[in-house]
Amino acid sequence: MQQSGGVREVSESRAVLLESFGGPERLAVHNVPARHPGPGQIRIKVTAAGLNPMDWFMTSDAATAARFGLTLPSGFGTDYAGFVDQLGDGATGFQRGDRVYGAALSRALADYVIVDTHGDITTGVAHHTPEGVDDRTAATLAIAGSTAAAALAVLELGPDDTVLMGGAGGGVGVFAVQLARIAGASVIGTGSPATAGYLASLGAEPVAYGSGLADRIRALGVPITAALDLHGTDTVRVARELGVPDARICTIAAVVEGVPAANGANAGAEALQNIARLVAAGRLRVPIAATFDLEHVRAAVELQAGRHVRGKVVVDL
Repeated sequence: MQQSGGVREVSESRAVLLESFGGPERLAVHNVPARHPGPGQIRIKVTAAGLNPMDWFMTSDAATAARFGLTLPSGFGTDYAGFVDQLGDGATGFQRGDRVYGAALSRALADYVIVDTHGDITTGVAHHTPEGVDDRTAATLAIAGSTAAAALAVLELGPDDTVLMGGAGGGVGVFAVQLARIAGASVIGTGSPATAGYLASLGAEPVAYGSGLADRIRALGVPITAALDLHGTDTVRVARELGVPDARICTIAAVVEGVPAANGANAGAEALQNIARLVAAGRLRVPIAATFDLEHVRAAVELQAGRHVRGKVVVDL
């Protein structure tokens, strides 16, 4: 590392890479050459990276990776937060030192990431981090927040709604429950008995998932007007059994004929920035379940992939 004209120069960057697709055991930290941003790009010094189920799903096998355009050696992780380190020619909207957060598909777990100033998740996207939002929290927002916002836009919830939310305790559920409550809707969230207190703390009325779910919901005496399945298709089946029309059911992890599906790509940048502003204002909180340093990335991914985490898992860099 050396200083040149006041600009911090680095020759190497740590990056998590997979040399073959598979589980967390395939992840390894490598030293790679530090790239510089091209025209219209910025380089970001990553300080924290949040994990999502899509991270390990995309890299679980070669066929799945190919669907997302990933080739070997592949990076890992998508959500990040940090600050602008370098600007390429013609890059606008950012200055060196600006705090930013965003997404860079399967390459966020690295000391430095390069994104387009007007990019998307594939080329990388950056947003200014509001004052009052720390980097660990900012690193959890992009994928889960966008996905939750896109799903709720489909459902168009309001004060007259009671929404059944399956998998409400997961990473997307953290945002979806609170955004639904902010919209004025009541939320019935499914989860294991052990997650009841956690779901209640987010603003949901907890109900145990599994056999007999429809009967347990009927016993509450509250008509269900909408449903969001954050895990698979079980909530779709129960919602239909309870008389919820397909147009007011949404999935994010499965395709069901007649039922709308949503993902983070459907959400506009303003929706994500609104979530960041809600966090900054203290109206939406993101529980951080665990943090790891980069050298322990395998343990972090194993914890997150277990699907029993209450909140988000973040890797510090």
